[in-house]
Amino acid sequence: MEIKILGTSCPKCKSLEQAAKTAVAELGIDAIVEKEEDIMNIMNYGIMHTPGLVINGKVIVSGRVPSMSELKHFINQNK
Repeated sequence: MEIKILGTSCPKCKSLEQAAKTAVAELGIDAIVEKEEDIMNIMNYGIMHTPGLVINGKVIVSGRVPSMSELKHFINQNK
């Protein structure tokens, strides 16, 4: 599983990155969590607001940091 956090160094982007890493660890899932900070690459996903959460190439949420329970649900739903 590949999880990307779309965004620059904004506080919400950092928060989502850390939450995603925590969720993956707590769920015991084999996943790579990486951050995409290149604006041109972020624009290719078609999001208008950061942070963005992408799982396996699919934009799941943008413009907000989901709760931990939401995040775990999104990860489980997109295994």
